[in-house]
Amino acid sequence: MAIDLTGKVALVTGASSGIGRALAHTLADAGCRLVLVGRDEARLGAVAAACGGDALALSADLTEAGAVERVVDAALARFGAIDLLLANAGLYIPGDVADGDPDAWDRLLDVNVASVFRLVRRVLPGMIARGDGHVVVTSSISGHQAIHWEPVYSASKHAIQSFVHGLRRQVARHGIRVGEVAPGVVLNELWGYHDAAAIEAKVAERAGLRSEDVAEAVLFMLTRPANVTIRDLVILPQNQDI
Repeated sequence: MAIDLTGKVALVTGASSGIGRALAHTLADAGCRLVLVGRDEARLGAVAAACGGDALALSADLTEAGAVERVVDAALARFGAIDLLLANAGLYIPGDVADGDPDAWDRLLDVNVASVFRLVRRVLPGMIARGDGHVVVTSSISGHQAIHWEPVYSASKHAIQSFVHGLRRQVARHGIRVGEVAPGVVLNELWGYHDAAAIEAKVAERAGLRSEDVAEAVLFMLTRPANVTIRDLVILPQNQDI
């Protein structure tokens, strides 16, 4: 029997746009109480307002010292617990290594990898104490195979894969489930898509995913019966040749 998420507290990072915004709306529709985290305060507030209920919007850059602690402390002060952690915030940098900017790479690794580690570390003790919880990290098809036009981004997602697989085995005995969703091309701001008509044209060509497609896949992961863990869910556009 599918798990009912009504009343569950879900913390979503990267919630002001793209997959994070779609996750916020999907989880709100599923009855979750939301903690929404993002860097753009205005856009984040708009998402929280659209989700309704008592969604808590927390503007933060999770790579800054103390930001993870402030976010989690605020979530616990409002709701008392975090049941679902959707670590979704991420940066994307393509290009040849020979032409790359190492400082930009450091920023990408701070967001895509280090902030995920820190956020999970801060949330886990409460989940362990309750003997329940679910962590889903947004990875990428690039985490399942090295893609030559985005080697630094791909490396960051390979790190996430290793983290998710090891973490799952550590915390399984506490009743905590851990998984990752690995999309191919998603037609959102991260990939330079802002126009709804352009997105729908690509969808019609089966050449890209909507952010909502990924959010629905994550909802499937979160609602499986307690004896089921979806460790890796790869979701691709039907015509992506990869």
